[in-house]
Amino acid sequence: MIASLGRGSRFLHRCLLNSRVKPKTMSTLGKTDTCAEEGTVIVERHPEITMIGINRPEKRNCINSPTAAALLKAFQDFDNDDSSKVAVLYGVGGNFCAGFDLKELSDCPPVALSAYDRGPMGPSRYETKKPVIAAVEGFAVAGGLELALWCDLRVVEETAVMGVFCRRFGVPLIDGGTVRLPAIVGLGRALDLILTGRAIKGKEAFEWGLANRIVACGTAVGQALNLAQSLVKYPQKCMLADRTSALNATFAAKSLQEALKFEHENGISVIMEESVEGAQKFVDGIGRHGKFNLDSHKSKL
Repeated sequence: MIASLGRGSRFLHRCLLNSRVKPKTMSTLGKTDTCAEEGTVIVERHPEITMIGINRPEKRNCINSPTAAALLKAFQDFDNDDSSKVAVLYGVGGNFCAGFDLKELSDCPPVALSAYDRGPMGPSRYETKKPVIAAVEGFAVAGGLELALWCDLRVVEETAVMGVFCRRFGVPLIDGGTVRLPAIVGLGRALDLILTGRAIKGKEAFEWGLANRIVACGTAVGQALNLAQSLVKYPQKCMLADRTSALNATFAAKSLQEALKFEHENGISVIMEESVEGAQKFVDGIGRHGKFNLDSHKSKL
């Protein structure tokens, strides 16, 4: 189910910039651990970043139950890999994900329903400890939109199409769409998409804040990789603490005071672990005037 591939970083980067790579071409590169169902989930690891690809291009990367289980495992493995700091989720063959496989739902509803404890789309109810970036091209609709919303950041191509297309068939959003979409774009805009099921393209998604980056057609995966590389440069304990506090304030805290208390308790330990060293760098003249080029002065932490 999961194909794990290794390759030279230069060749990988060139392949990722052209995200419409044929799945057979990808499966012949490097060592494959397991490859049931032609490797419906592809995992590629290289320094500090894990690339996770949905590989059902003939189905516009819609998710069936085995693929959902493989996708969840891929993210659990990413979380448990201390050498990997950021993940990029993408779709092979020109589409991000067209949602849950309705053929499975129509043929055998009990099987599809049995997966709902973990989320039909796989990781949608799993809370990652580290950032995940969605590289969105082509269709990201229904459950595919929910997977994109599950990610921390979304790099969206101008020609991408997002929407609650399952509205047409009476399939509800049960992978976090009604929870995450209002938190990201606001209730009014969320209800616009949820109630009408209409399509929203890259430009409008960016104007709404649904897309964090809008990029040219065919470049989403490469641009998402570049964004991931920018995140791994920062002191990680601080970044992860701030990420956790933001998620808590948005989804868990019952009041402002509760959110503030959590933020303080969650972040205070980082002061001695990373902040003191960072402050000394600034005193020494590094990073003045808002400069981010600190590569030659990487933390030892």
